[in-house]
Amino acid sequence: MSYVRTGAERLAADPSLAGGASLGLITNPTGVLPDLTPTPDALLAAGLKLTALFGPEHGMRGTAQAAGSEGDTVDEKTGLPVYDTHTLSGEALDRVVAASGVDTLVFDIADVGARFYTYVWTMYDLLASAARLGVRFVVLDRPNPLGGTVEEGPLLDPAFASFVGRFPLPVRHGRTAGELAGRFGFDADLSVVEMEGWRRGMTFAETGLPWVMPSVNMPTADTALVYPGTGLFEGTNFSEGRGTTRPFELIGAPYADDRFAGALAALGLPGVRFRETWFTPTFHKHAGTPVRGVQLHVHDRAAFRPVLTGLSMLHVARTLYPDDLRWWGPDLFLDHLWGSDTLTRRLEAGEDPRDLCPPPRHPEGGLLYGG
Repeated sequence: MSYVRTGAERLAADPSLAGGASLGLITNPTGVLPDLTPTPDALLAAGLKLTALFGPEHGMRGTAQAAGSEGDTVDEKTGLPVYDTHTLSGEALDRVVAASGVDTLVFDIADVGARFYTYVWTMYDLLASAARLGVRFVVLDRPNPLGGTVEEGPLLDPAFASFVGRFPLPVRHGRTAGELAGRFGFDADLSVVEMEGWRRGMTFAETGLPWVMPSVNMPTADTALVYPGTGLFEGTNFSEGRGTTRPFELIGAPYADDRFAGALAALGLPGVRFRETWFTPTFHKHAGTPVRGVQLHVHDRAAFRPVLTGLSMLHVARTLYPDDLRWWGPDLFLDHLWGSDTLTRRLEAGEDPRDLCPPPRHPEGGLLYGG
């Protein structure tokens, strides 16, 4: 079986693709070659002058939970300093990049294809710093595990920009990190080491690449597939399955009853079935408390519409449990996940929000891989 050659593999084979005299690598456990050699090791073995590492949310080693990181440290294996970028932007981030002494930043982190997953915003903030500081920026491109033929959901309203969305993208954006970097429009010395062999319609399994957990609650490619929809439950007091082995595939609450699964099944949503289940989260919402809900079983990946599914599930939850469903997190976090307040206003009014999700569209504009 052939596999996609990632930007990291291409750079390790041809160091001239990066340039620069002093490189800083922005990475985490997803930064590996197909044989699972970590990208820092591969670049050093190729003779590249790697002098610093930068870690995103969850940390460079991926040990931290959501909204956490690992702090500044020294990488035990390479001896390189590791700079924690999480929660930093603007001048604070500029100071970190300047203090590192690098003349080129290299980004190698796998995204999952949803606007509110934060790694592309780490790239966005560091690309902005690179533009201000005159530092070169290189993206080592990787596949979008949801493919590149569909975008779904409305664009972010800039009034609701945050670290779960800084630029007007749809919820399921259908682009790679390299494509997004060019789309952001910074006046930076930017280059993309493109993949070889990636086709926009590929499933992740078809890439032949190993799945490495992008974060502690993203264990499989199946998780990534449902995440653009069920990730919206992070903004509610429903459990999104954190603290279980199937986060974002298990959705439930202590107040849910047998009506929830039945009402979802009756919708006949494309590509997915719902199985009633009970689970007890080991941490996060409702830790140690049995909750009732559903598990999503996607049986047709091509037909499945994750954002429409998430909206439908929220509508059913609000309709069945209007006195129990509550918003979760600071500053109406659901508004930031959705990218505007239209969803919460619609739900609070008891109205159906599904028309907020227009039919799926093909991503357009500046795509590296055509199609």
